[in-house]
Amino acid sequence: MKSMNKSTAALPLHGITVLDLTRILSGPFCTMKLGDMGAEVIKIEQPGTGDETRRWGPPFVKGESAYFLSVNRNKKSVTIDLKSAAGKKILTKLIRNSDVLVENFRAGVMQNLGFGYAKVRTLNPNIVYCSISGYGQSSSRSHKPSYDLIVQGESGLMDITGFPGESPTKAGISLADVNAGNLAFEGILLALLRRQRTGKGGHVDISLLEALLSLFAYQSQIALSSNNPVTRKGNRHPTITPYETYRTKDGFINIAVASEPVWRSFCSTIGRAELAADTRFNSNALRVTNRNALERILIPVLRRKRSRDWLLAFGKNDVPAGKINTLREALETVRERKLVIPITHRSAGRVHTVGNPINLSTTSQAAPPPGLGEHTDEILRRIGYSAKELRKLRASHVV
Repeated sequence: MKSMNKSTAALPLHGITVLDLTRILSGPFCTMKLGDMGAEVIKIEQPGTGDETRRWGPPFVKGESAYFLSVNRNKKSVTIDLKSAAGKKILTKLIRNSDVLVENFRAGVMQNLGFGYAKVRTLNPNIVYCSISGYGQSSSRSHKPSYDLIVQGESGLMDITGFPGESPTKAGISLADVNAGNLAFEGILLALLRRQRTGKGGHVDISLLEALLSLFAYQSQIALSSNNPVTRKGNRHPTITPYETYRTKDGFINIAVASEPVWRSFCSTIGRAELAADTRFNSNALRVTNRNALERILIPVLRRKRSRDWLLAFGKNDVPAGKINTLREALETVRERKLVIPITHRSAGRVHTVGNPINLSTTSQAAPPPGLGEHTDEILRRIGYSAKELRKLRASHVV
């Protein structure tokens, strides 16, 4: 199949066709990134309703869900009733003409539809088939429904997030979903690279739970290597200090002292140079051991000045420190890097969205998210359906 437009020819995934049977967040996030890099992404949606997130809101932008707009650029929407015989026939033709298939149904759903990996491989031996699910395709829990919130709790993330003595807290973003989408993107690229070498496709199996646990790094290693409990510590780092959030005269700032030279510079900047030589604090290990004693000294010192004054002072002395931005403020700081990009949507008009942060020598594309079924005729004509056949399919609500 051809790519979305001629301008994508310089992009690394130009010429790759992705059959996108995903919805909500983890799968659409993955396929959007594939589309950003030049792949033609054909998003299969249920006639009349489409991806559930088309209706998730408010907020809506002139009737379009902000949620849907955030993860569905660079895609073509085709509506197919996959439970109908005619719909299955269309999907079979699309599979034979695709390089990648991505799905994020509960494990077993695609097999029940007649399009599990084993069947799809017989239709197209070269296809890269990616499954994203809560617990993976081979777990004793594969059949269970799962959402980001459920996995954040089950992974232990919520148990170590928040302040001591307070309720478990989830991340402020859908971290399990977007991380699984990122890893699916990586897995697909690796499978395509392997296919280039061997000529064979393969199955990429991504579990939200495993994907999230893979991010824990030193926290997991602490749990596996010691008897030290991994517990909620608020904004404190478990193995470094000072490395946390401090109240100033008019707000809060983050300070990250991660080496001995920075510790000495920090002490000098706050006017307490003698702390650098204090035998309770003259190594990071000692500072962690004596954290409470150190905090009793630092907290009143840092509350004497405004955030802006501390940030200027730390900046002059190369001490890592930063303000606590609102999300809107943070998005403004990356406009110079062109991460926030404008797109013109057919009904929402001109809107801004967060683009792809992977900066290559070629620029990623940014076509607006599609309307429901917007590209059905275009794609089905390409695989051999006549205008008469399309009218019949519409009349029977197959597309």
